[in-house]
Amino acid sequence: MRDPRVQKLAKTLAGYSVNVQPGENVLVEMIGPERDLLQAVVEEIAALGGNPFVLLTDKMVQRTMLMNATEDMIRTWAETDLNRMKQMQGYIGIRSGENVNELADVPEEKMKMYNSLYNHPVHSEQRVKRTKWVVMRYPSPSMAQLANMSTQAFEDFYFDVCNLDYAKMDRAQDSLQALMNQTSKVRIVSPGTDLSFSIENIPAIKCSGTANIPDGEVYTAPVRDSVNGTIAYNAASVYNGITFENVTFRFENGKIVEATSNDTEKLNKILDSDEGARHIGEFAIGFNPYILTPMKDTLFDEKIAGSLHFTPGQAYEIADNGNRSSIHWDLVLIQRPEYGGGEIYFDDRLIRKDGIFVVPELECLNPENLK
Repeated sequence: MRDPRVQKLAKTLAGYSVNVQPGENVLVEMIGPERDLLQAVVEEIAALGGNPFVLLTDKMVQRTMLMNATEDMIRTWAETDLNRMKQMQGYIGIRSGENVNELADVPEEKMKMYNSLYNHPVHSEQRVKRTKWVVMRYPSPSMAQLANMSTQAFEDFYFDVCNLDYAKMDRAQDSLQALMNQTSKVRIVSPGTDLSFSIENIPAIKCSGTANIPDGEVYTAPVRDSVNGTIAYNAASVYNGITFENVTFRFENGKIVEATSNDTEKLNKILDSDEGARHIGEFAIGFNPYILTPMKDTLFDEKIAGSLHFTPGQAYEIADNGNRSSIHWDLVLIQRPEYGGGEIYFDDRLIRKDGIFVVPELECLNPENLK
């Protein structure tokens, strides 16, 4: 018998996140072995009058393809998948059971080629900009291990997070969106961090379950050349299968002029992917009340309660600062006391301290008010 929490999640993905309408084509991509949710999502799309299409992807097979890839092969791969994506009005991406380090030994030049020739046109340009989409993880023993939890405890945590009342969260985000739209200068202070930038005239966007599950952030972008100072991220991050820790950036007039981490050489190679990779494409404040610790999974970590992320690379056109890049890397700084604390200031007004909103109009986003 199917877990009723799975059916509830499938209804959220098809009916709320993608808002499937009769006659719409929806591609469901499953990365990993999970089948229950995949089947439930297909059923929900069909029940709403949509046309479900399924793509099954295996990370180990993908690694083998990339290890043997040529530029011509990746271009043809991209052309084929781009043609399919152009026929879709919706996309649901479900990722389960993969080894987060599966692509770690793929040569850098092949990953760079794949990101620029495949991911950029198929996902960044077509899927993100021209479909209704949502991407998510599905619980697995490997995810539980990354979260330092038992499999059963992680599964319970997962459904608390993903079956949150996102419509309620959406209403609560209105006040932060309005405040960010009125703000010019932002300052972020934490151990090792003192960073200032402008967000003036760049829209703030609510994220409440319509693009990611789990969700819980409001994002914008800094004015491209306005970023100055230093940021020291305190959540480990996996990029192209490699785990980066203790990432620190120093900015001058919007550009990362110094970058260090546990693997400084590989970090700088990523930032040298193209001119836009050393500029920031997104600034976001996270507040999902159920997500408290990093687990090397961006979809979860970027929504950690009391966190923010400051993202080198491509800007979203809906909150555009003009930065263009083949990368978009959400690196996370947690500001709750157990992670060293910290403050966020809007136009010299303290709006969040140690991960808790301290101005009356934003208290609706504190954990006790979102659960």
